[in-house]
Amino acid sequence: MFSKNHIIALRISMFYAAYFAMVGVALPFFPVWLSSSGLTPENIGVIIGCSTFVRVFFDPVVAQLADKWGSRQPIIILLVAFSLVFFSLYFITNTFWTILFVTILYSSCCGATQPLAESLTMLAAKSAQFEYGRVRLWGSLTFILAAIIAGDILVDNSSDIILLMIFGTICFLLIVTIFLPNIKSSIAVSVRFPIVPLLRDKPFTLVLIAAALIQSSHAVYYGFGTIHWQKAGISEVVIGLLWAEGVISEVVVFVFGGIILRNIGPVRLIFLGGLAGILRWIGTGLDDNLIILFILQILHGFTFGATHLGIIYYISNNVSESFSATAMSLYAAVGGLAMGLMVIASGQIYAVLGGQAYFVVAIVSAFGCMLCLYSATYRT
Repeated sequence: MFSKNHIIALRISMFYAAYFAMVGVALPFFPVWLSSSGLTPENIGVIIGCSTFVRVFFDPVVAQLADKWGSRQPIIILLVAFSLVFFSLYFITNTFWTILFVTILYSSCCGATQPLAESLTMLAAKSAQFEYGRVRLWGSLTFILAAIIAGDILVDNSSDIILLMIFGTICFLLIVTIFLPNIKSSIAVSVRFPIVPLLRDKPFTLVLIAAALIQSSHAVYYGFGTIHWQKAGISEVVIGLLWAEGVISEVVVFVFGGIILRNIGPVRLIFLGGLAGILRWIGTGLDDNLIILFILQILHGFTFGATHLGIIYYISNNVSESFSATAMSLYAAVGGLAMGLMVIASGQIYAVLGGQAYFVVAIVSAFGCMLCLYSATYRT
């Protein structure tokens, strides 16, 4: 017999499953559709980059509205509904400028749902007494499943099927979103713009930037990991296993993250993610030996999973719930900006250094560790 708290956790788990099923199709395969539409690599880079940068401006605006109203779920429903409408415009676009325009509209709405959902999840976790990682892991699992299924479907079909698959996952997301719990938070009435006191909070700003840097250190891996391993003679099947291993290790950290957090705290967990990043990227840049790579891929659970858990719980523990949506959106915005810049830079760096480009992002991860240590001088 499920209790009320179990039902709340299940409903939020379904949201993560639906959201990351969409991401699992879009992230690997949307660029394939763009290419099949006649766009050049430069055009594709601009479109993908804009889909990231638009969140820097739009996410905090939406989140401040949520904090001022003390509600998240109705706004999430509205954003997903608009996302569905805007995404449908891809079916009638065929030029760079129209696709870019639709991408800006779609990404501004779809991207803004995630920080609101994270804020809602942490509010629910406190009231329903469940661990964030235990519901978030379903997103990682469906990401793997969706990517595998979409890849299999694409083998015998036109690339136009990609749009239909993404559209279908957004429809599913809209249905699931309707059943999210509508948990209210206290309303941010003391200030006109909740973002202002957050940016004045030095420890919060330092930890936020630290997490963003550590996450952005994945840029070379996300952008050129597969290409680099192909050049090293590693088969596509093995490369797929390496990627899957990374996500599985992430799931394991989400399962046991609560235990780790209780022992070391959020900032130290982010610091641990940064240390893992230094080791992982240096090792990946030094050697393409498969045994070493399979060992290093285990660290993805820390470089991504531990860093993400750390910042989510840091915000939950140190930011008033009336500012929580704005804080989550700032993390998404700063992280998106850092990742976008690093992805652009990594193209130039990889062109010059090849696999040694991983050494550069190891330095970025080290800077994240340093900021974690510096933040401790303000707050323990």
